[in-house]
Amino acid sequence: MYYDVTAKTHSLYIHWPFCPYRCHYCPFVALASHDPFMERYHKALTQEIKQFGEQCNEKRYLETIYFGGGTPSTYPDHLLLDTFGILGEFFFFDDETEVTLEVNPGTVKPGQLELWQQLGINRMSIGVQSLNDEVLKKLNRLQKASDVYFLLDKAPTYFDNISVDVIIGLPGVTVAEWKQLLAEIVRWKITHVSMYVLEVHDTTPLYFNVVSKKVTLPCDDEVVDLYYWSRDFLAQHGFRQYEISSFARDSYESRHNSMYWDRRPYRGFGLGACSFDGVRRVQNEKNLMKYLESMEQGRYTPIFVETITPEQVYAEKIMLGLRKMSGVMWCDISRDLTEDQRRVIRRKLDNLIEKKLIIEKEGLLQLALAGLIVENEIITQLSL
Repeated sequence: MYYDVTAKTHSLYIHWPFCPYRCHYCPFVALASHDPFMERYHKALTQEIKQFGEQCNEKRYLETIYFGGGTPSTYPDHLLLDTFGILGEFFFFDDETEVTLEVNPGTVKPGQLELWQQLGINRMSIGVQSLNDEVLKKLNRLQKASDVYFLLDKAPTYFDNISVDVIIGLPGVTVAEWKQLLAEIVRWKITHVSMYVLEVHDTTPLYFNVVSKKVTLPCDDEVVDLYYWSRDFLAQHGFRQYEISSFARDSYESRHNSMYWDRRPYRGFGLGACSFDGVRRVQNEKNLMKYLESMEQGRYTPIFVETITPEQVYAEKIMLGLRKMSGVMWCDISRDLTEDQRRVIRRKLDNLIEKKLIIEKEGLLQLALAGLIVENEIITQLSL
């Protein structure tokens, strides 16, 4: 058994990999122009859910369900209805369960918002990214600002909990445009903002366009300044930062993402989906045909299974813990280290504290303001 079904798993991630287009910056397991496979994939996906439900031997209460992608808002209505029926066979979930659906503007058809609400979806995560149509078009993200305005006008009628994603540092977006975007956002009827700094992954078209100088990125100093300005601006308008990229109105923090950062068990289903039972990390097959055939032939095998070592536990705790504004306790991250390892890490920590990148108070470690934008470098320095 690859995943311990006796683990206290109360969160599910369901991956819908299909997209109407593929953004040039996207590094995820996502498939454009594969719509003919949707029904076949749905059958394999729900078969995987059934198998896990049967292994659990009891109905388990779910605290969070997250439909990620890809573009889950392209999940055909009749198939999504079937998925919820199957989830209901094996799990308990109610109005208190956070059920999130990722949505791309321009993919929502009339009547879908009401259907999603009726199914039990109570949180929408909308990929806004930018309101500059020309910038998005050059990145092959084929939505328009008008699609965003339409969705943000209709969605609050059905959903009280709406998050929007934006990307800071997109090529072609001026400082003035970015500030205008945030000024628009804080006027919307939303509860959460995920603000990501653009990352250029070496497997994406954006990477090759940057390398060949077809695309010029904003300078790092400009992005850093905008990040700090945005953090303050969102705070002034009621969005409290609780994680490096996450800002929420009171009591609207993402419970599903918080589960990841707290290293609690979760089970992922579908193409390339990851799972964690508290001891092992598992990843599903990322090749569509191999995934479909393995499920259809009843021989599901993940492509990656790893039992977490004490050193990896430390690395995950420090990385995930420092992402949260609430921080992480030194006694928690160092518990399973050897005495020599503790001494080495302690020296590194003291150096970062002296540089005012980390704050320590009564054993609680938190990123200082100057450390927020260089978190990856700090984690690298704190590696064993």
